[in-house]
Amino acid sequence: MKKILVLLLVTLIFSCGESGKKLTVEATVKGLKKGTVYLKKVIDTTLVTVDSVTVNGDSNFTLQTEIDEPEVFHLYLDKNSKENDRISFFGDKGVTKIYTKLENFNFYAKIEGSKQQELYQEYLEMMNKINNKNLDVFKENLDALKNKDSAAIKKTEKALEGFTKRKYLYAVNFAINNKDSEVAPYIALSEIYDARLNLLDTINKVLTPEIKNSKYGKQLEDYISKRKAEEAK
Repeated sequence: MKKILVLLLVTLIFSCGESGKKLTVEATVKGLKKGTVYLKKVIDTTLVTVDSVTVNGDSNFTLQTEIDEPEVFHLYLDKNSKENDRISFFGDKGVTKIYTKLENFNFYAKIEGSKQQELYQEYLEMMNKINNKNLDVFKENLDALKNKDSAAIKKTEKALEGFTKRKYLYAVNFAINNKDSEVAPYIALSEIYDARLNLLDTINKVLTPEIKNSKYGKQLEDYISKRKAEEAK
């Protein structure tokens, strides 16, 4: 009896340990009747499929993968056509829930899961507001060019430059203010990788030791080192 109890205890501990290292994606795509959904992530600069499921009539499905630390995953939808849709999100150990619609797959996505995703979503929402205003000014600039209105051209071009600076400054400040999250180095690498080196270096220097040692923290350190070496030539 004792041996059985010990075996059951070991099995339970092992099972809990294994499940704790998994990312489970529970998704619903309203309107999806048939197609293949892929869960992907970037490994050594290559986008790799870590799980997939074939949907045939049921718009609810589950995907799983092993995970060691929070990182960005991509949910790809192949609808048996030339069009592919993608939802990107920050995944972590545990369950991430995604609800969306077949039409405008990415636009309607609602994601609940990691604290990193919540933070990243906050960043994206502000950037969308900035981008929407930028689009309005861009349209005004095109109209000015079409009408050959030099005063309007100058005004809108100056405004567009201001939007670009605002986007970069917001990204830098957001990363600095969230130096204890994996989102900070990820934003530096994915959103403002072409920013001035001193801005990226500022983000890198304030990251907490844990984040510096994370996947994106190490990548940011390596990227900055390579840029410094290139600029020193």
